[in-house]
Amino acid sequence: MSQQQPTARSPRSIPSRAHRPRALAAAGALIVLPLATACSGGDGGKGADGGKAAPSVTAAPAAGVVAPAKVEVIAGLTGCKAKIRIDADELRQGLCHTKKADYLITTFPEERFKETWLEEARVYGGKYLVGTRWVVSVKPALLESFRAKLGGTIRELRGIGPKPGGR
Repeated sequence: MSQQQPTARSPRSIPSRAHRPRALAAAGALIVLPLATACSGGDGGKGADGGKAAPSVTAAPAAGVVAPAKVEVIAGLTGCKAKIRIDADELRQGLCHTKKADYLITTFPEERFKETWLEEARVYGGKYLVGTRWVVSVKPALLESFRAKLGGTIRELRGIGPKPGGR
């Protein structure tokens, strides 16, 4: 009789314990980041299309350096050195702290990850500066100055539920 040898498992078939915290951190960022930025307030302005993406794209001179998106490059263009909070396969996120504001820079390896992130952030509402494979979450008063430095589009995402002061 022959003995059967146990088959070797592929190391990719079971997620390692080392990857679980990264996956949880990425999932948590999808939930917490939009909530945190939604609390930063807004100017109440609406786009002509009822609050969807504003068609205000600019080609900032330094923005060519940004693609492909890197947290550190975007942070440098905005005048800070980012502290990396999340470094996962789906996204990288850095926190910037300056005299004017604290803000988050999130980059994505593929455009589809950015669009998924924005779709999840939609439930919280708020305004974001969005570029190719990157999103900057900063208080609305600074969005235009950041857009001048980075390019991109200012997108206003509608939250869920009734509008303040409305019926």
